[in-house]
Amino acid sequence: MGEVAVIGLGGMGRAIARNLVRAGHETVVWNRSAGPAEELAEAGALRVASVAEALQCPVVFSVLSDDASVAEVFLDSGVLGEARHGAVHVNVATVSVELARRAAEEHAAHGIGYVAAPVFGRVSVAEAGALNVLAAGKPELIDRAQPFFDVIGSRTWRLGELPEQANTAKILGNYLIACAIQSLGEAVSVADAAGADPGQFVELLASTLFPGPVYSGYGSMIAQRSYQPAGFTTALGRKDLHLALDAAAGHAVPLPFGELLRGVFDQAIADGRAADDWAVITEQQPR
Repeated sequence: MGEVAVIGLGGMGRAIARNLVRAGHETVVWNRSAGPAEELAEAGALRVASVAEALQCPVVFSVLSDDASVAEVFLDSGVLGEARHGAVHVNVATVSVELARRAAEEHAAHGIGYVAAPVFGRVSVAEAGALNVLAAGKPELIDRAQPFFDVIGSRTWRLGELPEQANTAKILGNYLIACAIQSLGEAVSVADAAGADPGQFVELLASTLFPGPVYSGYGSMIAQRSYQPAGFTTALGRKDLHLALDAAAGHAVPLPFGELLRGVFDQAIADGRAADDWAVITEQQPR
């Protein structure tokens, strides 16, 4: 069996697995649908028929979409009882604090290490091997995953020994992106109404006050009112917003702007924009 496995081969999972293969690691892959796994097998990965087989690798990455997927595949299926003793499961998904705690407890009960390692970066960043990896778990477990983090990312941020610490940081990072998108949409609406060129206004902001991918990337979408292809969908954005609100509520910290955003996301979903890039929430602004 290989050195490392990747479970879940959406855009992000495929990019991670492909980079591990290219780096010369013996990489096992599994996915519900056959197509992505077959594609990676042609590139040199070893395709297996079940999650249980993948869990025979010493280090296993999973790249699933949400709490429900992680619970279904790992926590409610009984598969942890079939895993290689002492294996390390690295969960790249953005999941809730509660799920992170439950996952850590259940993995420990089966003698399996658990590391939370959500990432900052879209699929294009993953393809370039330039993700920022937010890792939390026991240091010795992160050490075992570090050679693979070095392949898929430009930097690993070690955020603590409790897996939920990494998930909290990722959730709050995505919350701040949503806040930036909303406020940027408002500003572009006013500039547009005043007769300014939206594209030039966004370029000004991204080149001076707010350099970086959030204002430049999302600003361009907002200025052009173009939300396909979606790098991160509105449905996923709403999910992560709710995770942030839940995390804040768990510490009795109010998020007033988050409550406003809840209504904005809900309206965008109701308007049929769930599959658009989450920058589409700015269409709730008068333009």
